[in-house]
Amino acid sequence: MEQIFIYFTGTAGSGKTYMTKAVADWFDLKKLDYLTVNLDPGADFLPYSADIDVREWFTLEDIMGRYNVGPNGAQIIGADLISTLVDDIKDEIQLSSSEYILIDTPGQLELFTLRESSRILVNALDPERSVMVYLFDPVVSKTPSGFLSMLFMASSAVFRLEIPQILVLSKSDLLTERELQKIVEWSVDPETLYDSLDLERKTLNLELFLLLKDAGLFRPLIPASALTGYGMEDIYDAIQEIFYGGDDLERILF
Repeated sequence: MEQIFIYFTGTAGSGKTYMTKAVADWFDLKKLDYLTVNLDPGADFLPYSADIDVREWFTLEDIMGRYNVGPNGAQIIGADLISTLVDDIKDEIQLSSSEYILIDTPGQLELFTLRESSRILVNALDPERSVMVYLFDPVVSKTPSGFLSMLFMASSAVFRLEIPQILVLSKSDLLTERELQKIVEWSVDPETLYDSLDLERKTLNLELFLLLKDAGLFRPLIPASALTGYGMEDIYDAIQEIFYGGDDLERILF
């Protein structure tokens, strides 16, 4: 059975860890076989039981003591050290017959998307069977400029890792119905976002807006909530569509 590698990514505080748990819980409910992987050596607590945990090899405290660096430096070193564990992680995954591999990435987006170790890991596991679930922060996404920033960072992650991406509006239960509808509308109809941009800063926003629009990087957001379980089936359907729906991979990527 070919495995599907699902990377949960997004900015710090976007809810990657709890979204990993929510998807795992939904898979349990549907009796789907999966494996969970934690790549964050600084995680103090995981709400799910990680089948493979980078903290078994090193923790943030270990790195701080060994290299005499602070928490930020230790996070960067930890991200780079993942490349030394690629063979171990791959071997443990291959011992499992699980179809879905849920991978919880480090808290800060750049620790995963911008470090070469992440590309090494993705390529070693199988980029052709990988997908990125990118979480939009709901608070930042409430403003037009914030939404543009979220979309730009999500697009940067695609260019860096070169795997298909599913855009998810996490913690959607924190939004009012009106706010939720507005954000989703921006994702499916770019012109409504343009109309909402701040006129005083429209020149800069317009350049970024046109760049993303012309590149075809606007894609529908899937509203979801790890707290209520809302949107899990939609995320699963999007994953199935990528690997079994017959869509052109390049269109999904870019």
